[in-house]
Amino acid sequence: MTPSASGGGGLPEVVSSATIRRMRGPKQPVDPWRPLLVLDEKEVAEPGIAVACRVILLAGAECPYTCAMCDLWRHTLDGPTPAGALPAQIETALAMAPDPLIGTPAWVKLYNASNFTDRRAVPEADLPRIAALVAGFERVIVETHPRLVDASLSRFAATLAGRLEVALGLETVDRRFLPWLNKQMTPEDFAAACGRLLDDGIDARAFVLLGLPEATEQASIDAAIDAARFAAEAGCRHVSLIPTRVGNGLLDRLAAEGRFAPVSATAAEAALAGAIATLPSACVVTLDLWDWERMGGLCERCRDLRRGRIDRMNLSRALAPPSSLDCGCRHGV
Repeated sequence: MTPSASGGGGLPEVVSSATIRRMRGPKQPVDPWRPLLVLDEKEVAEPGIAVACRVILLAGAECPYTCAMCDLWRHTLDGPTPAGALPAQIETALAMAPDPLIGTPAWVKLYNASNFTDRRAVPEADLPRIAALVAGFERVIVETHPRLVDASLSRFAATLAGRLEVALGLETVDRRFLPWLNKQMTPEDFAAACGRLLDDGIDARAFVLLGLPEATEQASIDAAIDAARFAAEAGCRHVSLIPTRVGNGLLDRLAAEGRFAPVSATAAEAALAGAIATLPSACVVTLDLWDWERMGGLCERCRDLRRGRIDRMNLSRALAPPSSLDCGCRHGV
């Protein structure tokens, strides 16, 4: 595995963590005893096979890292997560009825907008109760920073009835953008974290950014495909392409200065198609459709058709024919 430089455009200004934080707006009020969001969605178990998944966005402490593109801090606590709060949130979330259009969840995601291995965010005393609450699920998915992958994940996995999967943010392997990203890790750190997880019988998934500042849209597509390939070679079961969003302060400033623009729907389709064509066939690769309706290059006539096409490509891991709709939007690449 060799991280590369994708080229295209200039380089964004590198700013400190303190500067990034000063650019932020106010946080939203958070109740540590209630989950932020609970929903059911279809997750791809393997190409062509989907399962129902209960997604629980947990309220808790903020991540200690200050990544340039992150907007998750907006819904976090200023202090540590209170002991007992996460089990209470999970219990509330699991008591909700399944979405009848999705089915009874077999998997569960516990995403806490921080790191599952950060004891300020997830108190160690809560882990046995959390494990007991999710005992009925075939797969439990949590998230953490690659540099925070440690033996606690193996210990937690051993208490589960199902299989543990850990989501890791890779973002990019273009070394020119790593200082700006301020993630405080290298692609080698990511690969080492994946290796440790796999050695412990834990699955890994990767988040990859689609859209970089001071980069052309084609360069952003190429960079996302490069990073997806790197993650697959590192052993990730699932790679998720995440269109970069404004809303965190720094990217809003760059957007106002004309130095960053979220990728278009056409570029998102091209990145997914390129990743499908490039990654090993056993690796699940999907395009995240959060905020799809707000993406540029869509109209009311083609928006839902194009989303349906991506849904089919996410599930099947195969290219789907473009829509024949003549709406004036470029789509179906």
